[in-house]
Amino acid sequence: MPKVGMEPKRRADVINATLACISTHGIDGMTLDKVAEYADCSKGVVTYYFKNKDNLTIEAFKSFMAYYGLKIESEIDPIMKAREMIDVTLKHILPPYRDDTEQRINVSLVDGIEKMVIPLEDQARLFLQFFSKAVLDPNLQEVVSKSYLADLEGIAKIFDYGKRTGQMSVEDSQSAAYGLLAMVVGLSFFRVANIPPRNVDDNRYICEDYVSRFTNS
Repeated sequence: MPKVGMEPKRRADVINATLACISTHGIDGMTLDKVAEYADCSKGVVTYYFKNKDNLTIEAFKSFMAYYGLKIESEIDPIMKAREMIDVTLKHILPPYRDDTEQRINVSLVDGIEKMVIPLEDQARLFLQFFSKAVLDPNLQEVVSKSYLADLEGIAKIFDYGKRTGQMSVEDSQSAAYGLLAMVVGLSFFRVANIPPRNVDDNRYICEDYVSRFTNS
């Protein structure tokens, strides 16, 4: 049993270690022993918090999906224009390419949101691992559904705000949000499959062009 007072830190270490392990070995290759090694703790600590591999996988997936919402919420300011809010959202759910391979996965709020990070390459690998498993796993499907429904609601609110303030011309905010999120998911898969747009490296501009169609001058 972990030391009293160490529970939040130990639990966070295990989640971060699980994501790092999945990124390196895949979900099938992730074991409780490997996670314990990555987290620098005993296997007993891992099972104390998460019981078994299935529970650990689900909790790691929840943390992976929640990471993006937390980062977005921390950067969106109510005084921003609607387009600026969308730009912040896209920066995190479809980030620009960057060299951050030296950074370690950290989806824990224990050290503060400014220190939370998932390197771009790890994001791609985790995205592929979790979503490929979710195709056949109802528990993982539920995580995806809840996360994306929350994302759709948040993006639709931004489009609504843009419409109310005259910053955007949007007939149906829900449909606009659905189209943007569907585009992000598809472009994310294209990134994982290494299918870049013709003559450019980054496919983010496709989402940006989509949003520009709703943005008033």
